Amino acid sequence: MAAPALVLLPEWGSGHLMSMLESCKRVLLSGGGGGRAFSITLLVMRPPTAEATSEVEAHARREAASGLDIRFHRLPAVEPPADAIGVEEFIARYIGLHAPHVRDALAGMARPVAALVLDMFAAPLVDVARDLGVPSYVFMSSTGAMLAFMLHLPVLHEAGAAEFDEVEGPVEVPGLPPVPPASVPCPVVDKKSPNYTWFVRLGDRFMDATGIIANTAEGLEPGPLAAVAGGRSVPGRAAPPVYPIGPVLSLGDRSPSHECVAWLDAQPPASVVFLCFGSMGWFEPAQVVEITAALERCGHRFLWVLRGPPSSATGAGAPDGSEHPTDTNLDELLPEGFLERTKGRGLVWPTWAPQKDILAHPAVGGFVTHGGWNSVLESLWHGVPMAPWPLYAEQHLNAFELVADMGVAVPLRVDRKRDNFVEAAELERAVRSLMGSEGEEGRKAREKAAEMKAVCRDAVAGGGSSHAALQRLAEALHDGAAIPKK
Repeated sequence: MAAPALVLLPEWGSGHLMSMLESCKRVLLSGGGGGRAFSITLLVMRPPTAEATSEVEAHARREAASGLDIRFHRLPAVEPPADAIGVEEFIARYIGLHAPHVRDALAGMARPVAALVLDMFAAPLVDVARDLGVPSYVFMSSTGAMLAFMLHLPVLHEAGAAEFDEVEGPVEVPGLPPVPPASVPCPVVDKKSPNYTWFVRLGDRFMDATGIIANTAEGLEPGPLAAVAGGRSVPGRAAPPVYPIGPVLSLGDRSPSHECVAWLDAQPPASVVFLCFGSMGWFEPAQVVEITAALERCGHRFLWVLRGPPSSATGAGAPDGSEHPTDTNLDELLPEGFLERTKGRGLVWPTWAPQKDILAHPAVGGFVTHGGWNSVLESLWHGVPMAPWPLYAEQHLNAFELVADMGVAVPLRVDRKRDNFVEAAELERAVRSLMGSEGEEGRKAREKAAEMKAVCRDAVAGGGSSHAALQRLAEALHDGAAIPKK
């Protein structure tokens, strides 16, 4: 009999697509023991922008050349919703429009289907899998804390909770320390927004899946994972089994000859603070001035990836929020004389940089990051403490967890009402603390980050918690594989 197929429906953004694909490749390579194998069929939606389409096709070409049993099924194009108000609403609605095509693709499979693996924004498509007699798994590319929050959000909604930005006390989420309103994920702050409505719906539909695959580890997030497994997220209703198989990172492609890495080679160990803000992070000129003042005054060595605004920033922008920053003209954006005054101890890099290789370098001692989960996992894998500077999506909750729950980061006061603005003095304080020139917070964060480095690596090693979860998942997938109904 042909190997059962894992059929994947990822959101097209690299942080979602590659995290899901790398996770399911681990399942493919594990075989679940006994030499049993899987194949992967990735259902490719046409992204709503040309830039995203180009990225997805590049990923497809690379994986097609990997030699693994990975196939790509391109779904028919659909017309994007023209009246979506928020990014998250647009993504969820656009994916939902593909439901008939996903059904046709599954029904046309000639081999058994182990499961339909759905991006978190595609959770309502559990109905498609159920109607065809196929197991469905939601893939959580974010934190266990975000999973616990999303599962509990419908409970909060039914209880008639006030607007998150209006409540005086913290938000109680089982498995997490009390969450300050300022740390609630961006899409749900305004209960009147379609984004909020969609997140309530998504959290509810997670509960209808056969299981949840999470890119985290028990040792990283024991509180929220235990709360979900123990039925505390949705009282009176058992959650699907969660398989924390992370950290799942693509660490194979290295750029040892990159100019940033060569510059780090000349720096002392743990002496450089690295500032990088993800594939969509950029700052207005006024914020750039504050950052330069902080870096100049703190005296520490730094490597700063400084990107310019997206090319569409002056127009409507990409409907799914996937526009990427542009390369920066440093002479235009940086204050006059900054590069000369910091020459020898700082490097400002105006384009893409190999973040994984930089975090792996022994010269890097701290990371000022937007707090996207993939970036966080890369930092923890290498034991680098952080100062989280959240910008969008669930990153405010991530920042709270890194500081208050994991203890691997120093706090950075971000003015959420001023578009996440950070004053120079505050960034200077955080960098000094992070790099060890003052305060106990930084020392504790460095110690905890070193501990979490061991936790990450032990989890995925043979006999580790994530390795065991992967084996359980592979067995469950084999046991549930079925020929789809027509």
